[in-house]
Amino acid sequence: MAIATPPGAVDFHTHIVPDVLPSAEGRDSRWPSIVLQSDDTAQVIISEKLFRRVDRRSWDPQSRIADMQDHGIAHQVLSPMPELLSYWFNGSDGEAICRAVNRFIADLVTAYPTRFSGFGMVPLQEPERAARMMTDIRDAGLSGVEIGTHIDGMPLSDPSLEPFFAEAERLNLTVMVHALHPAGTERVAKLPGLAGAAVFPLETALAAVALMTSGVLEKKPALRIVLSHGGGALPVILPRLDHAWHLGPPLAQTMSVPPSELARRFYYDSIVYGEAALRLLVETVGAERIVAGSDYPFRIMEDDPAGFVARAVSQSAADKILFETPHTIVGDLQERQARFDAMRGAKI
Repeated sequence: MAIATPPGAVDFHTHIVPDVLPSAEGRDSRWPSIVLQSDDTAQVIISEKLFRRVDRRSWDPQSRIADMQDHGIAHQVLSPMPELLSYWFNGSDGEAICRAVNRFIADLVTAYPTRFSGFGMVPLQEPERAARMMTDIRDAGLSGVEIGTHIDGMPLSDPSLEPFFAEAERLNLTVMVHALHPAGTERVAKLPGLAGAAVFPLETALAAVALMTSGVLEKKPALRIVLSHGGGALPVILPRLDHAWHLGPPLAQTMSVPPSELARRFYYDSIVYGEAALRLLVETVGAERIVAGSDYPFRIMEDDPAGFVARAVSQSAADKILFETPHTIVGDLQERQARFDAMRGAKI
């Protein structure tokens, strides 16, 4: 039986694609460009090939707000389309694309602070450079950063990423982990959308295990990390990890508590596409560690994230997922409005 959607529901996982990006002249050959069409759509071109077709909902706030009103969403957290993360660029080009995308998101957040929060991006192919950019992200009013599940092949457990995670914790910025260029796509049929449906969840679990065994969750207890798409396969493999941990070394040497307990230090979004799957996630990590998400505005999106959550779980759990937990991360909306009124014009 459906229950009421709590007021002020937050969609924590949505993406943007700017309608304009800096010129590719003198840049890496894989520099993305946006080709606007006459019908309010655009082509994202990467390496001189069509990567994705998008529509104006990717960049236009009024189009997004209209959809939000139709689906009971009061607030969206904006993050870059993952392919824009561009870890395959050199550090200079990587910083340039990050600053362009961050400015676009920050401008939307500044103009509509009660409607939007934002996650920026940093060039993690050069972790020290990325760490230096974190203060700019905080000062522009963004709430965190989106990162890939690996950095062009480098796992998230790599010690070189420590300065980045340290700055995220110090500056109280959330880190959202999103599947990117997943391992194993060569082992499934090359059908449109299959990698996103079947391989991305495995990639997210790989990244989660890398983070769990790296010690970052225990060394940085105030660090907030959100695993997109419900943590992928992680909730299902936790009993296997617990069994291996109880057997002793080597896994037991990487964490002081069982993996299932450590996994409750992550946050997760609700994009799991099945009510039973969401209930399993709630049972595994607790509703207070889950936020709603949709993947808006892409085709794979959950069309009605608030309704999905409200149908799947109890009223009290839905309140946590749709309102309480995300608002503890992005902040009180009235306070945000006052803060952004005072800081308009911040540079990034």
